[in-house]
Amino acid sequence: MEIPVFTLDAFTNLSFKGNPAAVCPLEHELSGDLYQKIAAEMNLSETAFITRINPSDDFTTGSRFHLRWFTPTTEVNLCGHATLASAAVLFEQKKNVNPMLVFETRSGDLAVTKQGEGYVMDFPLNPPTKEDPNAFRDIIKAAAGNHPVQDVYLSSSTKKLLVRLADSCDRSVLTSLKVDPAVLQSSETSGRVKGLILTMKGSPECQPGYDFYSRYFAPWNGIPEDPVTGSAHTVLGSYWSKKLGKKKMLAYQCSSRGGELELEVRDDGRINISGQTVTLLQGTITL
Repeated sequence: MEIPVFTLDAFTNLSFKGNPAAVCPLEHELSGDLYQKIAAEMNLSETAFITRINPSDDFTTGSRFHLRWFTPTTEVNLCGHATLASAAVLFEQKKNVNPMLVFETRSGDLAVTKQGEGYVMDFPLNPPTKEDPNAFRDIIKAAAGNHPVQDVYLSSSTKKLLVRLADSCDRSVLTSLKVDPAVLQSSETSGRVKGLILTMKGSPECQPGYDFYSRYFAPWNGIPEDPVTGSAHTVLGSYWSKKLGKKKMLAYQCSSRGGELELEVRDDGRINISGQTVTLLQGTITL
């Protein structure tokens, strides 16, 4: 069996920046065990598998596909950068003729549209609720150390905990934090949290004018730190839209690779997440 595989850097227009994802367009479904083994072998934060819904379609003419995402250790319910990468493979490598593609996923239908040099993803919005910081004291300490924290919110639907550093903190505080994934994972074992977002207010007066910054850690899902995380921005977009009074925002994820996301919170309870991709590698997995 030969399986085509592409690796792309998502949420960037530069190679070796953004978030790398592997994408496998498949003629037929594989077993869940095999999906997981391939994802572990690729050893990226996400490997995406695209399959046809209608047997008469192909990757050039079809407009609806199944899409699943796997980390090196588990299948996840939602992934932004690997969805972006999957759309780019179909549009750019398979020369898909449709203006919009729809992926059927664990999080419902996700539509992706070409826009200029990049793509716009129609994603669910996951509003978080305010929490007592004392209830998450250990995980906050493991992530933020002694730096002052302004807000703690939890998205129960995604199990993502949002910790906002105080506005008195400089961006360098966020970028210089050394978070030990093993300590982070052991600090929260209740099952309430599967991902930690650290965020702070941006500097929209500076070019290119980021409204907020973030970093994201998910050792509970086998990802020590994720470089650029679309799913985290379904939570961040909701939080910062209310705090800043803005529908459209520009966000920057401050990992060592870094990545940029354009966000638009919609009135229908969803969010548009836009970004670019760079195709880095094309090959074949032989089984």
